[in-house]
This record gives sequence, C-alpha cells and structure tokens, in this order.
Amino acid sequence: EVHLVASGGGMVQPGGSLRLSCVGSGFTFSQYDMRWVRQAPGKGPELVASITSGGVTNYADSVKGRFTISRENAKNTMYLQMNSLKPEDTAVYYCNTKWTARLNYWGQGTQVTVSS
Repeated sequence: EVHLVASGGGMVQPGGSLRLSCVGSGFTFSQYDMRWVRQAPGKGPELVASITSGGVTNYADSVKGRFTISRENAKNTMYLQMNSLKPEDTAVYYCNTKWTARLNYWGQGTQVTVSS
C-alpha cells in the first residue's frame, strides 16, 4: 500500500524559512515523479513544485527563486526548502505522486503559517 507522510510545517515569521519532508513507502520511490501541492484557506489547490524521477524540477511562478524541491531516493524522501516566506505562502502543503488518473496518492498534509 502506498503511503506518503509529510512533515516539517509550522509557524514562521515573514522572511523566515522552513523545510518540508515527505517520506514515501509501498512503492519504488525513485521511479516516480513527485509534487508538492498547497491549499490555502478558501482557495483551490495550487501545484507548488514538482520533481521528475530523473531530478528535473519545475516551480509555480509564485515560488520561483524562493523554494527548492529535491529528492533523496536512498531515503525515499522528497524535500521542499522554503525561504523568504510570505504570508501568502500560508497553506496546508501536501505531497503527491500521480501515476494515472486513478492512481493518485496524497500525504496527510502539513500546515505552514507565515505570520508576524
């Protein structure tokens, strides 16, 4: 059974940093693309960043230059380093891997709050 467990969220002041982690199990982690998706209160989900099995990354315009996605396949772990955080980054962050329309797996989410 596929499991994704996200961690690392918390409350931070504007300009601060956080690093999120997502540990995958139940599948061959290194073979699949991974994504971070966030959902702010009252808004729809937003694809924040993605990383392919080969390490190619892509970012939403809203986080380019501030966030870095990476993966450590030996640890079945994906990361999201978030720097220069802004209040508008406040959201629940989910890790995700989507193989087909039906095989679409989500972690439980981790809350990030940016506030002074």
